[in-house]
Parts: sequence; C-alpha cells; structure tokens
Amino acid sequence: MMNQLSQESSPYLLQHANNPVHWKAWNANSLAQAKDENKLIIVSIGYSACHWCHVMEHESFEDQEVADVMNANFISIKVDREERPDVDAVYMKAVQILTGRGGWPLNIVTLPDGRPVWGGTYFRKQQWINALDQLQELYQSAPEKMIGYAENLHQGIQSLGIVQNEKPETSIDQNQIATLVEKWKHSFDWDFGGMASSPKFMMPNNYHFLMRFGHQKKENKLLEFVNLTLTKMAFGGVFDTIDGGFSRYSVDNKWHVPHFEKMLYDNGQLVSLYSDAYKLTQNPLYKEVIEKTLSFVERELMNPEGGFYCALDADSLNTENHLEEGAFYVWKIPELKTIIGEDFDLFSQVFNINTFGLWEDGNYVLIQNQSLEEITKHNKLKVSEIEKRKKTWERLLYIEREKRHKPRLDDKCLTSWNAIMLKGFVDAYKALQDKKYIELALQNADFIIGNLWSNEGNLFHNYKNKKSTINGYLEDYCFVIAAFISLYEVTFDEKWLQYAKQLTDYSFEHFYDEKTGFFAFTSNMDEALITSHFETEDNVIPASNSVTAKNLFQLSIYFNNSYYEKICNQMLQNILPSV
Repeated sequence: MMNQLSQESSPYLLQHANNPVHWKAWNANSLAQAKDENKLIIVSIGYSACHWCHVMEHESFEDQEVADVMNANFISIKVDREERPDVDAVYMKAVQILTGRGGWPLNIVTLPDGRPVWGGTYFRKQQWINALDQLQELYQSAPEKMIGYAENLHQGIQSLGIVQNEKPETSIDQNQIATLVEKWKHSFDWDFGGMASSPKFMMPNNYHFLMRFGHQKKENKLLEFVNLTLTKMAFGGVFDTIDGGFSRYSVDNKWHVPHFEKMLYDNGQLVSLYSDAYKLTQNPLYKEVIEKTLSFVERELMNPEGGFYCALDADSLNTENHLEEGAFYVWKIPELKTIIGEDFDLFSQVFNINTFGLWEDGNYVLIQNQSLEEITKHNKLKVSEIEKRKKTWERLLYIEREKRHKPRLDDKCLTSWNAIMLKGFVDAYKALQDKKYIELALQNADFIIGNLWSNEGNLFHNYKNKKSTINGYLEDYCFVIAAFISLYEVTFDEKWLQYAKQLTDYSFEHFYDEKTGFFAFTSNMDEALITSHFETEDNVIPASNSVTAKNLFQLSIYFNNSYYEKICNQMLQNILPSV
C-alpha cells in the first residue's frame, strides 16, 4: 500500500500525504499489518506547527532514498501528537529513558507488537538511514537480542508510572509547600523573569501558583518576581505586540526570539494568568495583553461555529516564496524606516532597533526593555503622547504585515484546548467586565456540547469538517469540567455545575484506577497501549490529574459531596512522595 495519509483529517498528517514514504495512520489495521508481516514499526510523531518536524520532513521524508529504506523493511506510522497525546506520552517516556531528553519530531522504532527498541528526536538524513539499516540487520540476524532489549525498556517505561505512597496517612500541610517554594526561588531569573535558563517556556501554571501563594502569604518578593516575569514576557518578542497572541517559547533568556508558532493552549492559559494579575495590580500593560490576545484569537483562531483552531505555524513563506521560520513576524531596517517615517528614532528606542533587538540576517524582532515612562525621560514627550504614537505604529505595521503570506493554520479543534481557551475568556470577563468575552465563552461552551459531547455521555477529543473521530482523554474531561465550573461562577446558571458533575461521574466510571488512586489518561473503552499512562506532572499544560483533583475539591463543596473530597485528598497524599 502507498501513502495513506490523504484519508486523514489531521493537518499534520495531511502535510505528509505526498511524501514518497508509505505512511499509515495509527490504527488497528496498521498495527495488525506489522504483526502479520513481522516487520519493525517506525512511529514518527510531531505536530503541524513544529519547525524541526518540517526540517526533518524536507531532508528525509520527502527524499526517495530515505523512503526506499523505510518502505522496504518497515511499517511507517505518522502520529499527530495533538490528536493522539496518549501514543505520544508512552513513546516520549521511552525516548527519555533512551536519550535523557525528549522533543519533537519524536522518532521511534518498535517491534511488530509496538514495544520500542530505539528512538530519538530529530535525525539528519544519513544518520536516519544508517540507524534504520542497522536495526533491520539486527532484527534479521539476532531478533532475540532485540526482544530482550525491548522487554527491559518496556519494564523501564512501566516503572515510570505512579510512585506508590507507602504511608497513605501522610498529612498535608502548608509548610511543605513553603519549603518547596524556597527551593524553587534558587532558579528565578531576576533580570528577565522566568526561570534562569534558555530556552524559556512560559509555564503559566507556575506563575499562577506563585502569584496566589505570594498574595495569600503576603510574600511581596514573590509577587514582585511574578510581575517582573509577566512584564518582561509582554515586552519580549514572545508576545506579538502588533496583533496579540503569544508564541510557544523563546530560544534565549530574555523572551526575545520565539519559536514563532502560536498555540491555542498557551494563549488560553496566559489570558487567565494576565487576567488574575490585572485584578491584583490594575497594571494597564496586562489589560493591553489580554485585549490584544483575545482579539487575535477571535480573528485568527475561531471557526464559524464558535470553536477554536489549534495553532498557527512557526514557518511562513518569505519574499522568495520559501518556507522560513518567523518570516511573517520579523522586520528589516529599510522597511521600518519607510513605514514609520520621521518617528523612526523614537520607534527604535521603544522597540530596540539596535543590537539588543537584532536577531539574525539583519532581521529584528520587536522587544521592549524599558517602560514608556522611562523613555519619556530621554524625550520631551508625555507618556500619553508616546502611547498614542505606539498605537499608530502598531496599526501601520499590522496593515503592512497583513500583505505578507500568513503562517499556515492548523484548523482542527481539540476539546481540551477549547476548554482552556473558554476559561481564558471567562477569566478575562471577570477581570475586565467586557460582556463580549462572556458571550464568546458561552458560544464556545455550546460548540463543545453540540459537537464534542456524545449522546452516550463521552466527550470526543477532536473535531474537523463536522466530524469527531477520537474518543476523549482525561485531559478533555478535566479541562471541560474546569471551564464549566468557571462559567457557573460568572453566570450562576446551575446547568453548568450539573454538566460538570455529569462529566465527573463519567470520569470515575471510565478513567479512575482504584489501585493507584489516580485517573488513567485513556478511557477503559479504548484499546490499551503498551502501558497505562497516568499524567501527574505539570508541563506547559497542567497535568490532567492535578486539574481533576482541583475540580473534585470545588465540586465537593458545591454538591456537599464527601466522596469527591475523599478522592481529592487521597490524590494529594499519593502524589506527595514524588514531590
């Protein structure tokens, strides 16, 4: 069989539909074929907005020589990690054991039964060919060696599961948290905010926690650090000051040059974070970030039915019609001088058209490192005058930029990410009282109920072209429940609480695991993978078990439900040994 991806709906899989590699999607037929033909499987995982995925596709998967090697001896399966986070999580654990790190593209070779034997992230063409040749040779000459290796690795993956709490009566008190925060403070970057490392990911969940903890404990130093972080992120190139919206992370330590993809889940969480920070500080910069980001989401990421698309790609077509990372977003000096005109000097001070703001190849990524108040000291202008000019410059740049080729859009909708964005709109409404935000939140809730919640009671994970094909994961349930609770808090319409309870009870029935005291990532209605996955570590998105625990705590109060409270406490106790 030739390449089968043209039958899929995932934009990432469709990007690979014309490769000479005989790609298949992850499904029962592909896995059965590997067993029937006793062939090793290549599982290659990525997502549509991923820059290095595009690089490896261009260098290897579009290359006939590579395709010949893959087609001759392997069953090659392409996976969209956003559609199949369960498959991604299991094989990511394998690669982390093998190499000590992870990332995308994620490329694994497995036995015909799906157990991994080798893997890594990005490979150059020759490295990739050599590795595949060696693996195939070993499988032909000494399959028992490979099977033994797979068994060891499989045990390793399973042992990365849940740490059993030997003392189930562990008491939970605030002092434990204070100790952890003290340790955490050693990693703070007091120059640019965030953690003292690069690349820098936003990790909104972390700052939400630090802000709440600092406020409750009256620890002003913590609040100062959170405000420094939020200010520097808003000033940096990771925030698109022209059109709103955040990129996924910055490659440097000053939030300057992002990997330019804009993901829905980051923007939903960051709107919630800046909304809470605005309630606390009334900082007008935070209000500007919220308003610009939500207008970006509404304009660029909303479908006609009120759902939200996943992402904009990092790459876009440059003036030579080649895909280039960041081409849509960067500026050169001659172009800026033409657009900004006689204000160019002042513009350069605000946005660092100097060595601080230079990226590479004469390209500048706009970044502020001083407030407008500081800039007025060097210029005989009022702050209000500079603010007015800044708005004018941004409008001029927006008009000019709209003439460029836009980054590619990933136009599938994911339930979990939609719910994160829905909550962002609710939190923005709480902070700014703009009725439009609650209207869009309710519209999105109706979209989820109408298209992603089946009559059998389960949620679906994905939606595109009026179709949903994947049963929901725990992340879908926990974020929809959290979003519905937040809708109740602003509308006082009890149907949202009832919906949240309905989905919670469904989660107990199909995800809860008595033995570990946690909720599995995958429903018991689905085909089992090579190991169960329990998501307990927060990442760029909070872990589904931690969101579930918080939901249970809130619902235990609303419904006076002692069972929810008991399970929530048990989950906290069970996680303590691994903290």
